[in-house]
Amino acid sequence: MTSLHAVAVAVILAGAMTAGCSRSAGDEGKGGGKDTASAEGGGLVPQSTDDLSTPLATVDDVVITVKQLQDSINRQSPYIRARYASREQKRIFLDNMIRFEVLASEAVRRGLDRDPEVVQTMKSAMITKLLKAELAAGIKPEDIPEADLRAFFAANPARFNKAEEVRVSAIVLAKQKQADDVAVLARGEQGQSNKGFRDLVSRFSTDAESRLRGGDLRYFERDSTEVPKPVIEAAFALGKTGDVAGPIAAGKSFYIIKQTGRRGAVSKAFDRVKREIQNELYKQRREGAQRKFVDQLKTRSKVEVLDENLKKVRVDTSNRTGDEPSAPGGPSAAGGAQ
Repeated sequence: MTSLHAVAVAVILAGAMTAGCSRSAGDEGKGGGKDTASAEGGGLVPQSTDDLSTPLATVDDVVITVKQLQDSINRQSPYIRARYASREQKRIFLDNMIRFEVLASEAVRRGLDRDPEVVQTMKSAMITKLLKAELAAGIKPEDIPEADLRAFFAANPARFNKAEEVRVSAIVLAKQKQADDVAVLARGEQGQSNKGFRDLVSRFSTDAESRLRGGDLRYFERDSTEVPKPVIEAAFALGKTGDVAGPIAAGKSFYIIKQTGRRGAVSKAFDRVKREIQNELYKQRREGAQRKFVDQLKTRSKVEVLDENLKKVRVDTSNRTGDEPSAPGGPSAAGGAQ
């Protein structure tokens, strides 16, 4: 079996042995006592190369060695590993590895190692390992100079400092007289509850967009350009959640507002966000190193793009959902080694 075939088979059957092991592990309590060599503290006693290469089973031309079984068991969680301390339980795990290889051999015989979906998944797995190996020796978060961290902090004040915000719901009307009458209702018993105020919005407000949201104007700051200035001033003048103001003349409309929320200003010190900045710059530099690596590979490969043929690609813009695999070379593959 070629190396590429072996990878493809592993992709096809990655869950086969795990599923079998899970079923077998349920046979706790069966078999003899522990059959393992442990150092003080629970670690493994060092083994010779000859011991590790000792064959345990063969499946056609595939040899399962002590090292392969041992590594497969020891990759499990401590709770699972404890289930396979006896010789009988190790045999159960070995039987699952044999099952895996038998299924793998049959999958290759049927040509599944050449199945496009398997090949694509195999490539994605290889790309993940390639990028992980390529970037393993790269920059670490703690390697980023303090000066770079402080420069990022100074260049992004809006990210670490938030001005005070207020949230109100509004009834918007076109006539002063009607606004006066509705304001009385808004300040009365009906307007005290949020539901009652939303009902007034639904009955009287002329602003279709905010009416669909129950009058909600969302959170806004004092310098917002999305809310009329007189409304902003009145909203920030309200003392507490539930207070009502209006009618407020704003252009050709009259607003009656009710405060539904308030957020105080936030100012984060550098030391408080240092780790966040560190991780952000680390991610940026890792992505930059990955792009540089891919660009270098492109220069060594023969890449030809036929843009004109893109017009033949048809995209389904309906809301239909399906279980089609992700696009070749898409984010799932390229971003596997973050």
